Amino acid sequence: MRRHMRRSALRAALGLAAAVSLSGGGLAAASPASAAGGAPLTVAITGENRVDLSLQGDDGDSSEPQVTLRLAAPGSDEPGDDGVIPVVHRGDYTIKIDATGLKGVAAVKLPCDKSGLTAECTGSEINAGEDYNRLGGIRLDLNAESAAGDFGSIKVTGEGEGVDFTPLTIDVLVGGPEFRGHELTEPKGFEAGQTYDAPVGFRNVGGMAAEGAVLRFHGSRGLSFPDSYGNCAYKATTDGPLLRQGTDAICTFPGTYQAGTAYALAEPLKVKTADFALYDIVNYGFSAVTPAKAKALLDGDGYTPGTGAPLTLQEATGTAPADYTRYAELDLPSTNTYDLVLTGAAAKGAAGDTVTAELGFRNDGPGWLSALRSGGEPIVFTVEVPEGAKVTQAPDRCNSTTLDKGVKGYRCWVDTPLLEDAKLTFPFELRIDKVVRDARAKVALPAWENPNEPEQANNIAWIVLNGTDDEQSAGGSSDGGSSASPSPSASGDSSGSSGSAGTSGNSGSSGGDSGAQGSGSGGGLALTGAGGVLVVGGLAVAVLGLGAAIVLVMRRRAAGRAA
Repeated sequence: MRRHMRRSALRAALGLAAAVSLSGGGLAAASPASAAGGAPLTVAITGENRVDLSLQGDDGDSSEPQVTLRLAAPGSDEPGDDGVIPVVHRGDYTIKIDATGLKGVAAVKLPCDKSGLTAECTGSEINAGEDYNRLGGIRLDLNAESAAGDFGSIKVTGEGEGVDFTPLTIDVLVGGPEFRGHELTEPKGFEAGQTYDAPVGFRNVGGMAAEGAVLRFHGSRGLSFPDSYGNCAYKATTDGPLLRQGTDAICTFPGTYQAGTAYALAEPLKVKTADFALYDIVNYGFSAVTPAKAKALLDGDGYTPGTGAPLTLQEATGTAPADYTRYAELDLPSTNTYDLVLTGAAAKGAAGDTVTAELGFRNDGPGWLSALRSGGEPIVFTVEVPEGAKVTQAPDRCNSTTLDKGVKGYRCWVDTPLLEDAKLTFPFELRIDKVVRDARAKVALPAWENPNEPEQANNIAWIVLNGTDDEQSAGGSSDGGSSASPSPSASGDSSGSSGSAGTSGNSGSSGGDSGAQGSGSGGGLALTGAGGVLVVGGLAVAVLGLGAAIVLVMRRRAAGRAA
């Protein structure tokens, strides 16, 4: 985002830089393209080279163009040491857009200086790279004359002294083959560890038959595909960010697939779920691809050819158009559980002493928190500070803030996805300014009704300073009373236990009472992301409407505990 903000500012600065250059006595040093006797500068006109218009009228937001025209010039569009994008050509040029080939085919909206189905865009400077050379957008829609099979092209050319423009042709097809996938639903009572028989298939809702089809399917980390087919190729990703781990496959099918007809795999696609799987995602899609082009897809980088008999398609019976959707995907299993555990710490010391309270966070499974739909939104828990003490060092992933009722404390973040056996530590250094016998401070995850975490009594722990020998425990009792001492496993190795970045609670620390980034109220709620998102069970629930009622209940519960 910072890069885009920087570029927006640079765009505004470009005009000022040009004005300063001119006022200083003419143009700055001539570019290679405008130098006398220099070879013409080669500049490509870029944009989408094919647009398929759906007979279903589902061509996206009518205000958004399908084609964005730009000029791609030599050089990088990153700013130089002076913060300015270099200009590689100065001199008048004209870009001509000719869409007369779409008369009677589709409705066209052109940019720049328009006249019917043609337009001209003019300029006098071309920047290095492509980002800062936007010409405008072209929008295409069906009109009263559009019919299945209609085809036409848009020609985009350019001319200018000292510039050699590479033209662009945009092909437009109306009502071509268009495949929608059969919907997927989770069987009643389905559990982690079981295999799902996915009814994979498609309906050609386009206006033309297709010669050849390609199936792509994907399963996230907790899913696998036990069968292997000779006309498929597979790619397993087992390292890197957890959000991107999983299995991808491509299968090719020769043959003719008629418009208005539904097809299905001759046998269900088996999807095996791991014991830790929870809200993992399986998705698939068919597309019309000729056999010649399909072969190149199977040879894609990182894919391994399948073995065994080929997977085949057959005409489907007993289905209705409503059974098919543009996006065929399913989260499964939805009934697995996980168990998040907080462990506290106990210490003794005299006034002026500094002690360490090493808090623990772990997932006792069996499920992982995939967070695939929320894109890795973090889990948040809050840490209060014991009476008479002050935090001198806090973990990197904890920010000082104001909790409920004005209580000062910290909000700590745990990245997702979170593995099924994750273990992290959060060490707080505390200076005892005043000895207070049995000083207790709560460490807590937000409490709410979550069917994927039925055991929540261990979501609260305590920091205890100068407790009596039989009151030193700080583990997960929800009423604040004594419980088992902190488990040694709570402070184990955190490697690979957090999300895509691989960060953890015990990596480094920050100064106490700093971290204004985390300031705010409502520390008992795990509100993260824009608009306030509560991450539980791998899903991000926007706190709006009914969510507001949940927030109110949670706050009342928190107030009751504080009382």
